[in-house]
Amino acid sequence: MDTAEWSRRKRNDDDNYPVKEFNSNTDDSQYQRDRARVIHSAAFRRLQTKTQVLGLGENDFYRTRLTHSLEVAQIGSAICERLHDKYRTDELIRSWIPSLSLIEAIGLSHDIGHPPFGHGGEVALNYSMIDSGGFEGNGQTLRIVSRLAEYSPNHGMDLTRRTLLGLVKYPAPYSKVINYKQNRIPQTTPPLNLDNWHPPKCYLDDEINLLDWIFKAIPKKDTELFSTIESVENAHHKTIYKSFDTTIMELADDISYGVHDLEDGIALGLITKSMWESDILPKILSYNTNELAKNIDFYNKKLFNGSNKERKHAISKLVGYFISSIHIEKNDMFKTPLLMLKATQDNDGKNILKALKSFVMNRVIKTPEVQVLEYKGQQIILKIFEVLRENPSRLLPKNTLNAYQNAENKNRVLCDYISGMTDSYATKLYHKLFTPDIGSIFDRL
Repeated sequence: MDTAEWSRRKRNDDDNYPVKEFNSNTDDSQYQRDRARVIHSAAFRRLQTKTQVLGLGENDFYRTRLTHSLEVAQIGSAICERLHDKYRTDELIRSWIPSLSLIEAIGLSHDIGHPPFGHGGEVALNYSMIDSGGFEGNGQTLRIVSRLAEYSPNHGMDLTRRTLLGLVKYPAPYSKVINYKQNRIPQTTPPLNLDNWHPPKCYLDDEINLLDWIFKAIPKKDTELFSTIESVENAHHKTIYKSFDTTIMELADDISYGVHDLEDGIALGLITKSMWESDILPKILSYNTNELAKNIDFYNKKLFNGSNKERKHAISKLVGYFISSIHIEKNDMFKTPLLMLKATQDNDGKNILKALKSFVMNRVIKTPEVQVLEYKGQQIILKIFEVLRENPSRLLPKNTLNAYQNAENKNRVLCDYISGMTDSYATKLYHKLFTPDIGSIFDRL
């Protein structure tokens, strides 16, 4: 399959999903349309009130899922520009580096499936759906763009094959990678601790036909290899491979998470210079031959001198450093270029970024102040799901109720409805349902 074929959307009688015509390798119009549909979708707009770091909403500086997605799209574009320059004499690689419209479409939509209240909400929905196909945020992204969103009655945003492939972060269905260490104990109320019910990384079984369509023109041997699963004894099984575009998007996501959440943490006083010096500085300095370590005094000074402009200068330089560490590797076991090529970092950049992400996780995400709010969000999701499941005719909006009544898997419709809520909508609905002095027939959520 050549580059043109990946952006076709012409409907065929044996296709389960539509394909658009695209005749030129250099014509970017179909990916521009993908990007436009993502930007103008309701699911994308809802990201503005889904927090990136839960519980920072009292300050207007913090990043939301929306601003994070915009940054991932921009960093993805910068990576592609850098790769074009680096591999300007390698025609195979150059021809498969995604266009800016394509990588932006993937970056902008990569978090669309994440539910309210961050990963806590994801775990709560997975527990609620444990006997009905489960829930996983990346899998829900595919479900939204291919089925639930506007623009097409049956095919969501009707995106190109290649854009959809870029959103397949984990090419295995939920049923093949799920592996809980304990059996679920039937009970009338959910447990007070859901730590054992994190979902596997996957797509949802309901989207298997979509994956068949995406891989339709790929050789069977490549498809089978790409779908390889690594078995794990006491945890969920794992996928091994990702497409070329996905590796670029994930690097952009990791850079944004590690660097920009660091910026938020410093600006909001959650990360101090002493934390930086004790937790992360020694790890950076251990790679004493790279540019980041050589210029560490610049970062020490700029990040923590209290000036927004100086801090942003350092953050921008950090992003640039990580982008410069990216190169492309080839896996000759694959014949399909989109599966053969992989964007990755050199060892120094990879290890420093991993340490930075761990630093942000330990010093921001895992703090009791944030975890209390994440836990509260979990309980809100569990309770809303329970009440809607027992009272669908009384409480579901008309369109959702109609879908519920016609669905084979009715819990999936409830899950779609709740996962599409923003943090504020879910909170207001919870209070309207359970707080005695809040709510009237004149309220609008």
